Amino acid sequence: MTKITESDCLLSMQVIKYDYDTNFSNNLSEVLERSNFMSFQTEYPFVLPRGFVDMNGEVHKEGIMRLANAGDEILPLRDSRVQQNPGYLTIILLARVIIKLGSLLAVDTNVVEKLYTMDIAYLQDLYQRINTIEMPTYKGACPHCGKELDIPINFLEAGI
Repeated sequence: MTKITESDCLLSMQVIKYDYDTNFSNNLSEVLERSNFMSFQTEYPFVLPRGFVDMNGEVHKEGIMRLANAGDEILPLRDSRVQQNPGYLTIILLARVIIKLGSLLAVDTNVVEKLYTMDIAYLQDLYQRINTIEMPTYKGACPHCGKELDIPINFLEAGI
């Protein structure tokens, strides 16, 4: 077992960890090792509701999705399959960001195409959750009752 120091605890406060179902590890040392002591988490484990069934009948449910980068969202737009059917963007995008699924050697569009719709919906939701920035807030108080509030900061409307 990895001994966790005070500096690790401070770093762990910066590690983003989504507890999606209870299938994620709650072990802090595993989270720190998986994030390579970076200031934020780039890979997110998941467990599919149904799972991918391979040619041998083996079900693959546990996987890892990484954060998307600009290329993940831009490059698939050049793909002829997306140009013919914009709905195919989801398939290509998920194939790019899912880095592990069960014991499969690779995850490609053929694998993603064969996932059940419930699993696709789950993965789309996870993708949105890990790649969307929460709106920043600041603490404030209601001028009428004095109750403390989290007030969202919208930089797009600032100064308007």
